[in-house]
Amino acid sequence: MSQLHPLLEKNAFQRLEETLALIKQNETLFILTDEHGCVMLTTDDEDGVPVWPDAELAKLWATEDWAHCEPMALPTKEFLSKWVVGMTQDDLMVIVCPVPGEEGEVISPEEFAQQL
Repeated sequence: MSQLHPLLEKNAFQRLEETLALIKQNETLFILTDEHGCVMLTTDDEDGVPVWPDAELAKLWATEDWAHCEPMALPTKEFLSKWVVGMTQDDLMVIVCPVPGEEGEVISPEEFAQQL
C-alpha cells in the first residue's frame, strides 16, 4: 500500500508554508497542462493557476475533468520572470497546492514571488 503524501494531512496554510519551502529548495514548481496549455482553476471569487511542489501532488489533482492533464515542471526563475508578470496582467491568482477535497491558499502572483 502506498503511503499518503505528507502534505495531504496538512491544512491549506501549512501546505502553503511547506510548498514554498520545497519550491525554494528544489528551484522548481509544478503546474498541470493539457493540449490547450496550463490548467486554470476557479475558486469562490478568483481565477488562478494551481501550483504544486512536486509532480506527485499535481498528479493527484489530475482526476475527472483533468484526468488527461500532465504535471509540468517549471523552473522557479522562469515562473518569476515570465509567469508572475503575465498572471498579474491577466488578473490571475496563484492557488497553492490544492489537494483532493480541499482548495489551496489563494495568493497574488506578486506575494507568491516575494515569498519565493
